[in-house]
Formats: sequence, structure tokens, C-alpha cells
Amino acid sequence: MNVEVAKQIAHSLLKIGAVKLSPTNPFTWVSGWKSPIYCDNRCTLGDVQVREQICEAFVNLIRSKYPDVEVIAGVATGAIAHGMLVAERLKLPFAYVRAERKEHGLKKVVEGANPEGKKVVVIEDLVSTGKSSASALVHLKEEQANVLGMAAIFTYEFDEARKKFEELGVDLITLSGYTALVEQALEDGYIHLRDVEALKKWRSEPDKFLK
Repeated sequence: MNVEVAKQIAHSLLKIGAVKLSPTNPFTWVSGWKSPIYCDNRCTLGDVQVREQICEAFVNLIRSKYPDVEVIAGVATGAIAHGMLVAERLKLPFAYVRAERKEHGLKKVVEGANPEGKKVVVIEDLVSTGKSSASALVHLKEEQANVLGMAAIFTYEFDEARKKFEELGVDLITLSGYTALVEQALEDGYIHLRDVEALKKWRSEPDKFLK
């Protein structure tokens, strides 16, 4: 993760409300976890400047780290749009990975470009526990894709997610992450210094926050 890029992306996510921080009045996730942060990167599609910033950051990252990539794949549904923008900029074929294989028709799990035997970089919008991201990687490997790595806009930096990627042998590179975001939020005045400790504690033990 490029530190300067991470700060710039964090600043933009906070500015447009794609990320909201509320240490004293936490959000409730589907899992039931109480969380002081809520991230919805779909908001970035509605802001032309931020959308372009993210696309450019992805393109620069991929050109630098994966110059021989042959296919860009987006994880459905949140990363389809960003993945398509990146593929268009790089003039590469695009595919997207379904959460589950279709039960009818051709029963595809990967739509668009055929990834078989191709060097693929996967675009993801958000990595939390890593479950859905890891599932997409498994699906691509089942389709005989040569997955070079996954690039995501943002990660909560959970150990659980890190272990999943290590087990799959796939690199995860992100434009920004939780640590950079908390630091940028403090710098930009979205939170106070007294909030930082609680935010750091949540990241290390998210299932025990406010219990």
C-alpha cells in the first residue's frame, strides 16, 4: 500500500461519505457486529472526481505490479463498475465473478471474458472478513485462471482476511485501509483524539466491541 495514495483515497472516501465513523453510536452489520465504521464504496461511482481518482490509482498499481496481466475481473456486484473502468483504461478484456454459480442456462460463475489460462487481476471494492473475496478467487481458480492478485479500494485489515489470502496464495493490495483512514479522519477533523483508541480496539476485536 502506497502511504500517500492511501491518505488521498481515505480523504476522498470520508469527504463524500463513502466511509462514516461513529465511535459512540455504532452501526450494526448484518453479522450482528457493532461497528464504529460503515463503508459503502458504491458512493464513489456517483462522484466523477473520486471515481477517476480510484480508477487511476488502480491502473497505476496494476501497471507497476502486474504488467503482464491479460484479464481484469470484478467481484459482483460492488466491484463490477470499478473493474470495468480499469479494464477499459488498460484496454483489456473484462469479466465479473458471481457470488454463486448459476443454476440454469450455462451455469456460469464467471461472466464476460473467459479467464481460462489467462493472467487475471481481480478488482474488489471492500475487503472485510475476506469471505466473499476469497470465494471469488476460488471460483476463478476453478475456471483455470492464473490469478496474479487482488486489488481492493479499502480493507478493514482484519487478521481473518489476511489469513484467507495467505491460504489461497494470492496477494491482496489495497488503495487504502483502516489504519490510514483513522489517521486521515483525525487529521481532517472527523474524529477526536479520544476516539482513536476505541477505533483501534474495534479493529483488533470487532466481535467484542461495546460488549
